[in-house]
Amino acid sequence: MDYRIEKDTLGEIQVPASSYWGAQTQRSKENFPIGIEKMPIEMTYAFAELKKAAAMVNYDLGKLSLHKRDAICKACNEIIDGHLDAHFPLVVWQTGSGTQSNMNVNEVVAFRANQLLKEQSIDEKVHPNDDVNMSQSSNDTFPTAMHIAGYKALCQDLMQNLKTLTETLYEKEEAFKEIIKIGRTHLQDATPLTLGQEISGWRAMLQKSRSMIQEASKHILSLAIGGTAVGTGINAHPEFGERVAKQLVLQTGFPFYSSDNKFHALTSHDDMVHVHGALKALAADLMKIANDIRWLASGPRSGIGEITIPANEPGSSIMPGKVNPTQSEALTMIAAQVMGNDATIGFAASQGNFELNVFKPVIIYNFLQSVRLLGDGMKAFNDKCAVGIEPNTDVIEGHVERSLMLVTALNPHIGYEKAAKIAKLAFEKELTLKEAAIETGFLTAEQYEEWIKPIDMVNLDRQF
Repeated sequence: MDYRIEKDTLGEIQVPASSYWGAQTQRSKENFPIGIEKMPIEMTYAFAELKKAAAMVNYDLGKLSLHKRDAICKACNEIIDGHLDAHFPLVVWQTGSGTQSNMNVNEVVAFRANQLLKEQSIDEKVHPNDDVNMSQSSNDTFPTAMHIAGYKALCQDLMQNLKTLTETLYEKEEAFKEIIKIGRTHLQDATPLTLGQEISGWRAMLQKSRSMIQEASKHILSLAIGGTAVGTGINAHPEFGERVAKQLVLQTGFPFYSSDNKFHALTSHDDMVHVHGALKALAADLMKIANDIRWLASGPRSGIGEITIPANEPGSSIMPGKVNPTQSEALTMIAAQVMGNDATIGFAASQGNFELNVFKPVIIYNFLQSVRLLGDGMKAFNDKCAVGIEPNTDVIEGHVERSLMLVTALNPHIGYEKAAKIAKLAFEKELTLKEAAIETGFLTAEQYEEWIKPIDMVNLDRQF
């Protein structure tokens, strides 16, 4: 491999000749050969948006030449468009401030900007620290990029897939609103409801989760930029943070703003914890929905079997014809991962000392993984499972007819204790509820037919 020599404050180091990064990136690459978890590319794109905005503002403030501004912005655009992904090799397990990833971006932007200036025969040179990182510190740029990447991921990777799955469940709710089935509590038979009512509970969970995520995500619109090293804004123009935030609004279309307390913005990530808490709530709901669906579809002959779901692939390498609820299994594993990520994020956010939290890379890595998994998981679950849910009406009707909990409708007529005796007799002698009721003498066959009507027990008016 061909190399070139790059220099930093520690001296010279060899860098692959084809790579755009510089000395500090190379040192990080060599010093942290840990794991396979790379810094999320979403963070790189967010950094590029930030560096572009900073260059625009520094030019407006008279600190950066027009040629340098344009070269930096063009290099940033190439990063944002995904053309330079190969030049960002660093792992998550690095300095807790993310300094090396900040410098990775600074070095790549400077290298590419200098290529562009050279192509135009412009006798200026962009420096990664003095120009690309002007008026900035890793301590305020990394948390700013965290918020940009996190908010963008929520809007683009999660919310639409959440909305689509919610709409699918609403369609099923409407389609099945008159199918009466037996309810279950404590994994035991309970009083009837409609399949549509049951699904409405799932749909409402997702609507509530969507609302909570939207509300929580407002907190990560606040940006740390302008705080520089410890929050005082040293080496930055007093208006730099506010101006960069406004420029980012123009570039991204998202309503970012400069944090009113940069000391908090550098040392605390309670906002990320709060948003991820809403993601954990969504994961909990998805866990419950996916579990309900696989239970209701269990069988096909020895389970509950009240609904059918699509058969997407063979379920066993040894049992021919077996089909498993694989989309439910994938979604529940995602939920487990998100809950684990939440524990990591919460613990990491409680750490760090004095003016800086130094667990930033692991926080954003887990945050973005949760958003990506939830978004992808909901899309797959919707397309490969939820849209294909159908009722098995014969099984549903059979379960309703055999249920002993229909006896609940007799409570107002004969009282709880007599009704309980009827249910007990039916269970012990394997009688139908009607046969047991008549045998006890507590009511006639005519009274049974008048009082035991499942359709009167489900409250069809309670459709949401």
